[in-house]
Amino acid sequence: MQERIYLSPPHMSGNEMKYIQEAFDTNWIAPLGPNVDKFEEEICEYVGVDHALAISSGTAGIHLALKYYGVGPGDYVFCSDLTFAGSCNPILYQYANPVFIDSEPETWNMSPVALEKAFEWALKEHKLPKAVIIVDLYGQSADYDQLLPICKKYGVPVIEDAAEALGASYKGKKCGTFGDISIFSFNGNKIITTSGGGMVVSNDEAAIKKMRFWATQSREIAKHYEHKEVGYNYRMSNICAGIGRAQLQNLNKFIDNRKYIFEQYKIQLSTLPLVSMPINACGTPNFWLSVFIIDEGVKYTPEDIIEDLETENIESRPLWKPMHMQELFSEYPFFSHFDMEAVGDRLFRYGLCLPSGSSMNESQQNLIVKTIQEMLSPLN
Repeated sequence: MQERIYLSPPHMSGNEMKYIQEAFDTNWIAPLGPNVDKFEEEICEYVGVDHALAISSGTAGIHLALKYYGVGPGDYVFCSDLTFAGSCNPILYQYANPVFIDSEPETWNMSPVALEKAFEWALKEHKLPKAVIIVDLYGQSADYDQLLPICKKYGVPVIEDAAEALGASYKGKKCGTFGDISIFSFNGNKIITTSGGGMVVSNDEAAIKKMRFWATQSREIAKHYEHKEVGYNYRMSNICAGIGRAQLQNLNKFIDNRKYIFEQYKIQLSTLPLVSMPINACGTPNFWLSVFIIDEGVKYTPEDIIEDLETENIESRPLWKPMHMQELFSEYPFFSHFDMEAVGDRLFRYGLCLPSGSSMNESQQNLIVKTIQEMLSPLN
């Protein structure tokens, strides 16, 4: 059997071992160290923010942000509905109530229409949220010119979940600069990786300082271990940060590679009943994943294509299952873009994520395309 083609595997650039070796040579093996400090500085410079905090995961960053905004038992937090559970699980960590906001058709990101509906409901019910978590889905920015004024009108801070969107931009500004607090993920499947890890970024120095304190077990300044607040073991290791530094140096190359892969899919699959994810003219995505929607009425489902690709040892996935459809979150409020079927429901029903790794070669992509063409050809 041929070598497996993964959906979005890590792509090592060659310099990772340089920074890892430095960590070994200087014995900075434990969490924190020079690589962590430098990685934070380099992310700030790349994104265009003042402060950064390297942590163990993007989910940890969302948790710290919610804690900073005082989210606690019984509170409400609005969150994008079409996302990974890591975006909203931290709401439950704080014993708060998520309220899920549908996607819009134009970008698949949070719908301003549904967000306004949710705020009108919350105002009437005296349940205004403590924060709004806006996700930049599949490496594409949300429409912040529409979303941020709504949140500002109600005086609610925004947490930008840019876990999938490092390197993407909206109207010339990088993703990660639109939230009052924003987060990135460096999980193994992201556009750059530290094997696991994340970053919180903000222009709010007090926020980053407080979250840094919590992320290091809330250790007070003392020669002994003194603790007055609950803390967490959320910092990034010096070795992982070294991997991230090397990865960041090649981010633009990785974006170019994934953009090329996306464009080749669009060209080679153009005669089939597939439609690619819409690209917002106001932004530039990082093309983290190439996502397509099967036309309604086609006899094949995304699951059929996924199974067919699997016979060739090719990994593909459905779109994220919307959070309001998950058993864990089914009891919480949900606001739809349309009055009838939710946008996210339809995207999940007909959506397909194709292999998009920046190290994928032409022959691998050709095999993927050929397999899909053989299934969806008009002759079938």
